[in-house]
Amino acid sequence: MDVSDQTTGQAENQPPVARILVVEDDVKLSSQIERFLVRYQYQVEIQNNGLAAIDQILETQPDVVILDLMLPGADGFDICRAVRAHYRGSILMLTASEDDMDHVAGLELGADDFLIKPIHPRVLLAHIKLLLRKQLSVSPVVGKAEVTAAVDSEPASRNAPIVFGALTLHPLQRVVSLDGDDVSLTPAEFDVLHLLVGRAEEVVSREEMLRQLRGIEYDGLDRSVDVKVSALRRKLGDNLSQPRKIITVRAKGYLFVPDAW
Repeated sequence: MDVSDQTTGQAENQPPVARILVVEDDVKLSSQIERFLVRYQYQVEIQNNGLAAIDQILETQPDVVILDLMLPGADGFDICRAVRAHYRGSILMLTASEDDMDHVAGLELGADDFLIKPIHPRVLLAHIKLLLRKQLSVSPVVGKAEVTAAVDSEPASRNAPIVFGALTLHPLQRVVSLDGDDVSLTPAEFDVLHLLVGRAEEVVSREEMLRQLRGIEYDGLDRSVDVKVSALRRKLGDNLSQPRKIITVRAKGYLFVPDAW
């Protein structure tokens, strides 16, 4: 996980709004995760020992625990088993294994989500925001203001211009400009971009995109969304071989990166 060039500027000046505990014995990786998340005004603590993590989780009750599967003292499964009944937050488990049985076991023991290493920092951030949104929907009273501030809300007006750096969308006029120059998009390309922008830093699946944009179910073969995303990358100056503005998340969907513009 290399976070050195993932963010072009600091996040907005907001007070820290959510507490993240990173339980990871890889010192380099945990430090990289901490540096990246701090840019988004999260409070981050690191614990590299599994046994110590159990006590820390129960005592401090962080909003999200980023939990490695393989740890000294106690592994991720042991930690989930020990804390789940008394821990109110979310557990995002990290693993280098693609074995479905590991994922099933983790979910059965109380993990809320899984990420497979190596980790893309933007994908990690999207998963954290999704977990915080789920907490808000389940517990609308406790910590509502803090959790609301931790995730991006939609623009106040559905017709107001949407601006991310050099990129501007005018939903009412259905016009897109980049660095002040209008970009010629087909209606379908605009719809895909508008959907992704409205869900910035959240992974949107092909299934959902097809349902929302075309009202059909994904059959596993339809590549129309992929074709439109490729066209958007080309027209909006993204790197086609290593995109940084609209990222493909393997087996998940697409992720719009707001501060890459």
